[in-house]
Amino acid sequence: MKMLLLLTLLWRDALCGSPSVQIGGLFPRGADQEYSAFRVGMVQFGTADFRLTPHIDNLEVANSFAVTNCFCSQFSRGVYAIFGFYDKKSVNTITSFCETLHVSFITPSFPVEGMNQFVLQMRPDIKGPLVSLVEYYKWEKFAYLYDSDRGLSTLQVILDTAAERKWVVTAINVGNLKDERKDEAYRSLFQDLESRKERRIILDCEQDKVKDIMEQVITIGRHVKGYHYIIANLGFVDGDLSKIQYGGANVSGFQIVDFDDPVVAKFDQRWEALEEKEYPGADTRIRYTSALTYDAVQVMTEAFRFLHKQRIDMSRRGNSGDCLANPAVPWAQGVEIERALKQVRVDGLTGNIQFDQYGKRVNYSVTIMELKNNGPVKIGYWNEVDKMVVTKSDLYPNDTMGMENKTVVVTTILEAPYVMLKKNAELFQDNDRYEGYCVDLAAEIAKHCGIRYQLRIVKDGKYGARDAETKIWNGMVGELVYGKADIAVAPLTITLVREEVIDFSKPFMSLGISIMIKKPQKSKPGVFSFLDPLAYEIWMCIVFAYIGVSVVLFLVSRFSPYEWQLEEPEDGALPLTTESTNEFGIFNSLWFSLGAFMRQGCDISPRSLSGRIVGGVWWFFTLIIISSYTANLAAFLTVERMVSPIESAEDLAKQTEIAYGTLDSGSTKEFFRRSKIALFDKMWQYMKSAEPSVFVKKTAEGVLRVRKSKGKYAYLLESTMNEYIEQRKPCDTMKVGGNLDSKGYGIATPKGSSLRNMVNLAVLKLNEQGLLDKLKNKWWYDKGECGSGGGESKEKTSALSLSNVAGVFYILVGGLGLAMMVALVEFCYKSRTEAKKMKMTFTDAMRSKARMSITGQTSENGRVPVAYLRPGLPMSLSMTDLS
Repeated sequence: MKMLLLLTLLWRDALCGSPSVQIGGLFPRGADQEYSAFRVGMVQFGTADFRLTPHIDNLEVANSFAVTNCFCSQFSRGVYAIFGFYDKKSVNTITSFCETLHVSFITPSFPVEGMNQFVLQMRPDIKGPLVSLVEYYKWEKFAYLYDSDRGLSTLQVILDTAAERKWVVTAINVGNLKDERKDEAYRSLFQDLESRKERRIILDCEQDKVKDIMEQVITIGRHVKGYHYIIANLGFVDGDLSKIQYGGANVSGFQIVDFDDPVVAKFDQRWEALEEKEYPGADTRIRYTSALTYDAVQVMTEAFRFLHKQRIDMSRRGNSGDCLANPAVPWAQGVEIERALKQVRVDGLTGNIQFDQYGKRVNYSVTIMELKNNGPVKIGYWNEVDKMVVTKSDLYPNDTMGMENKTVVVTTILEAPYVMLKKNAELFQDNDRYEGYCVDLAAEIAKHCGIRYQLRIVKDGKYGARDAETKIWNGMVGELVYGKADIAVAPLTITLVREEVIDFSKPFMSLGISIMIKKPQKSKPGVFSFLDPLAYEIWMCIVFAYIGVSVVLFLVSRFSPYEWQLEEPEDGALPLTTESTNEFGIFNSLWFSLGAFMRQGCDISPRSLSGRIVGGVWWFFTLIIISSYTANLAAFLTVERMVSPIESAEDLAKQTEIAYGTLDSGSTKEFFRRSKIALFDKMWQYMKSAEPSVFVKKTAEGVLRVRKSKGKYAYLLESTMNEYIEQRKPCDTMKVGGNLDSKGYGIATPKGSSLRNMVNLAVLKLNEQGLLDKLKNKWWYDKGECGSGGGESKEKTSALSLSNVAGVFYILVGGLGLAMMVALVEFCYKSRTEAKKMKMTFTDAMRSKARMSITGQTSENGRVPVAYLRPGLPMSLSMTDLS
């Protein structure tokens, strides 16, 4: 605020009565920081005895008509010089007006070739520093990416030098790419360069285009060791290099503003104190184009102050204010102003400012920069006299540091059982706070590689995926790509897209995508579970077979003469009748069939051949049926079965009642997204369009969703994690079906890391020693909470309970009750019959029958009359005659 107040007071004093010089300003839209630097310069260099008065226009510098209109408008206002920007489309228009009207044009835009007397180039030429840097690195083959909007002069010098020194240069214009497809075009371009083995690249572009290119370089993994980029502009530190800083690639460039210079440091303090609302762009460090703008104001102020002291007449007369007059009338004092501007010699933010007779910067110095792991570093400088001078020689500026005396940063993720916090983690420090499979694995690898390491949990809690819009990697992969970690020891799946940007070791664990569902409730045997060994249809067939056999046996017994016989009387007794009898009536036939089926036999059996054939066939039938039933009965009564609604991925895909999803930002999601298999593509189409979203941020969230969804959500995850969770309380999840694919977990390192070979050998050694299997058994099954298992759910037999055989007791009780009821009916029916026959009342008959049922006697004296015939007695003898 104090700085803002001071500038305001200075500006007010400058406006009060001091001599004024009209200055024009042409600023492109979006150049907020440059305009702020221009205003600060106007206030900073204005004094009480002299000031500059600006007339500002904002325009599209690529529009020649707009440039002509604004230039003529500025000229008609009586400006003495014009500050502004141009591009390749408007540069000829501006230089033509300046030459014709003798108006000086001061610009920080790219230098133009030719002798333009009235154009002052604030920006130094980069051709000399660029050629010297290429020679320093001894490049003989490289790609040159240029922006045609900046002109072709630098490209021409590079090609001419290449012809002299036999360089092989691939020149590519990146200035005409359409904005909506530029990202895709950049990726395609670098993939094409990779196919040509072009790993040394010059980017002759402005900082905004360099930023776009570097984002795509990072996206496709071309920012790693083995690649070298030279940024051919004068603002090396203006862009955000943090994303490429740790990738391993060498990045070099040039810097015109030396922030270590006392003059620049003092200005930087004042710049940071400005209010951003009043001076847009003041919230960030000043860019080199803004510094050139500030220096241009100083140059104009010095030139016009000199002319003012020399009392040179600079008044405008006649029609000199019309830029389109025919013939054109040049300004008589224009040459004096042009000479005064070129004679200025000051020290500004961009170093020594001095011009030759053509308005080009001379005797300037450019700092040579390289990007290190700790940020941009000054390695030397270039000037016209000494050429390139190296103050810190390092031909491999961003190579991986040695592992000795270095603590390796190991990124990982909290995921049971791989990495977990100990119960009393707050009592421990650093690596001792964690436990799990990957914690033990990291310790073993560190032991084999002889390195010190520090475990660090990934901040966003993700494994690593590339954002579809920003193309930036997140999670552990992002930390490796952007140099925030040296190695990743975690359940990180080896995939193609990840392999493009990082390196993987040999797999330390093999797995595949599996399906997790909530474990169905065990179906306990029902009351009539003893019927389960045979299907409903079989029981119905048995009933019909039983009835059919009984009927056939009845019929063949009726028609067969061998089944008919006379009743034989007791010894010494006469036959009561001469009629033949047949034991196989319909009820006896049913009783015989039932006895045979129940394996109990019967007191009667067929006598005829046909009857015995029926009986034999029925016995064979019952033997097979009863044997099959008995064999299955034990399993059905003692095993509690679980009926799963889903058994495979096909079952999931063909239904919509059960939702299913994966972990967001993981390899499982990427597998379905990229799969060309119809089944998996169908599942992906469902998952990405499902509402609410079926994706989860963490595995724990997916497991919780499975447990709370009451069987309406299935979670797709790696089989190893599925097996682990299945062994953890409350033991309510299960793995169904086989794995959908086959893949492995690997230890990841940045591209070109010296750790890769050591880690590979360590993993192979641990595998051969059987330690990897030992670690898995330790954290999966030895610490299991749901009983022993190898990842498969097993059905267990148990002792029979009452519920298993309750139906048998029900049938027994029902049969006994039915027998009692039938006995009662028979009792009543027989009593009624006896009452009619004996001419007794129904009550007396029931009393007599009841007495006989209880005591075995019917008469009062306890005797039971017996009917038999003595030899010689007549057949008509009644019961009363025998008493």
